[in-house]
Amino acid sequence: MTDVPPPLHPGRDPGDAWVVIDSGEKVWGRFGAAGLLAVDPSRGVLMQHRALWSHHGGTWGLPGGARHLDEDAITAALREAHEEAGVPPNAVRPFATTVLDRGVWTYTTVIARVEQPFEPVAGDEESLALAWVPVDEVASLDLHPGFAKAWPGLREMISGSAEEADRE
Repeated sequence: MTDVPPPLHPGRDPGDAWVVIDSGEKVWGRFGAAGLLAVDPSRGVLMQHRALWSHHGGTWGLPGGARHLDEDAITAALREAHEEAGVPPNAVRPFATTVLDRGVWTYTTVIARVEQPFEPVAGDEESLALAWVPVDEVASLDLHPGFAKAWPGLREMISGSAEEADRE
């Protein structure tokens, strides 16, 4: 393992920091980041209206955030979704991941089927609101730019999984 610098703020995980990628863009998460796309067949997908002070604040995206040192993406996405939106880890079942790889940084979207319905609850100051949004209405929201780019492919993935679940 390489030496890891201390957290930028006392009490914070060392992964909670900005990374500047080759394009010059700043991204959050020294060890990468992950988010949870929770899919409920009757209510749609869980969306987070991001706090105004956050990166691309005021837009809609997924609960998620920086990975901790040596934390896998699924664990990080479930942890972050629990912290930010009160998602009970045993209420969802991950079935797919997709990774945006920027060389020195990755963002993993963990797609999970809701197995036990729950109501999201903002667990910290990172959310203006949380909402179940029907799949057909997601694109009409003011989306986080990264999520907006990823949404067409993610939508295709969750549509395909719904058809598979119907056949089971």
